[in-house]
Amino acid sequence: MDIRYEEPLYVDELSLHTVRVLGQGAFGSVTLKAHPGLGLYAKKTSSIRLKENLKKELRIMLYFRNHPRIVQASSDHVHLGMLLKDCHIYMEYASQGNLEEAISSFGGKPLPEHVIGRTTRMILQGLEALHTHGYVHCDLKPDNILLFPSTSFGEPWDAKLADFGLSKEPNTFHVLKFAGTNMYMPPEVSEDPEGLVGPALDIWSLGCVVFEMFGGKSMEMDVGVTYVWKLEQWISPVAIDFLRRCHTWHPWNRASATELLNHPFIMQRVLRVPLLIPSPPERKQYLERPLFTPRVPGPLPTPIGPRKRQQEAAAVRQEAQGSAVEDQSTVEQNDVDSKKSSSILS
Repeated sequence: MDIRYEEPLYVDELSLHTVRVLGQGAFGSVTLKAHPGLGLYAKKTSSIRLKENLKKELRIMLYFRNHPRIVQASSDHVHLGMLLKDCHIYMEYASQGNLEEAISSFGGKPLPEHVIGRTTRMILQGLEALHTHGYVHCDLKPDNILLFPSTSFGEPWDAKLADFGLSKEPNTFHVLKFAGTNMYMPPEVSEDPEGLVGPALDIWSLGCVVFEMFGGKSMEMDVGVTYVWKLEQWISPVAIDFLRRCHTWHPWNRASATELLNHPFIMQRVLRVPLLIPSPPERKQYLERPLFTPRVPGPLPTPIGPRKRQQEAAAVRQEAQGSAVEDQSTVEQNDVDSKKSSSILS
């Protein structure tokens, strides 16, 4: 089912003020804008010569309006700058940043596997929507995967696909040499740069992203622009099989997004380990104290807890038994005395 927008989207530019710059690259910049009553927007600005790329990006976002794995547009048209030297569009603000920033925060260490699996599933859901409708992202990488507050309790974020300026639209001619970043491109780009773009390109790029989430490193090969990815630590067998299905050398043999959504790596229920958050200085000092403290001479402490209660109960039982013996001896003595007195009286 096609996802279409129903009512026009509108941003009141005159009421916006700049908060800060979110990012800047070769194709333009992204700034955070605030509206006093309507909240925050991300404003993406490009040179006027890249207007067609920006228009294509906006078209794709509008086509997939309301899809939970595609970044949403906030305005339904491309805005022109004051001097017609640049143009810009508005979209929703990703308050959690992007996946590249999240990976960097771990300092080269892998993310928890359940976080990798859940993030990969959300990326695949976005890719499945694109591929089903004839689109190919063509520049899938951690920078272009934006993170939002999670809608599931206990999860760190929700992921959405962004930056469709290089994407292939349905029924259009698009060759591999016009695809995105070399480090995330498949081997067919170097073997046949004039080859046509297909969904298999995004699947290879997805494998690179998963490698990176696991702490993997890319190495450039001697020939062409192909990079290979390697891991320095152990990962689960299902994760290894998932990566193999993404990085099959021939594009025809790579799994589709729909097939990968049913892979055990995506479907498995992994033990959830909390994200490693640096400890504050006070907690770090506490953890660095000796585990055992020196023994202080003196009398042993009074038993507490269940042991003390057991001892108290035993003492009560012993006291009760003693009183019972005393009562019995008293009764017997009274019987003897009564017999003696009765014999005397008789």
